[in-house]
Amino acid sequence: MANSYKFLGVNLSTQTKTSVLTAAAKDTIIIKSIRVTNNTGNTPTISFHVLDSSNSVEATILNTQSLTADSSVEILTMPLILESSDILKATVSTNDNVNIGISYLNIT
Repeated sequence: MANSYKFLGVNLSTQTKTSVLTAAAKDTIIIKSIRVTNNTGNTPTISFHVLDSSNSVEATILNTQSLTADSSVEILTMPLILESSDILKATVSTNDNVNIGISYLNIT
């Protein structure tokens, strides 16, 4: 088993549910931090869901969190586990510029 610490940056500027991070087959991902930055003067909302490989919602991680204008917020208060083929998806309520930073451990 190999462990590697990683950081992923994602820019969301669309209202569609977007895949942010997917655990590869036989991998486990432990997400330590999800930091969301709203780079606009608007106040959109953001939601996070974990889906299985068939795109069925397994869990809503965050439902319509308001994002203060020109600020950042930490989403997680404890680690989040993605198992083999799980998908973390995010949805923002407007076409504003929202950045997501994810720090995680990938176990293969």
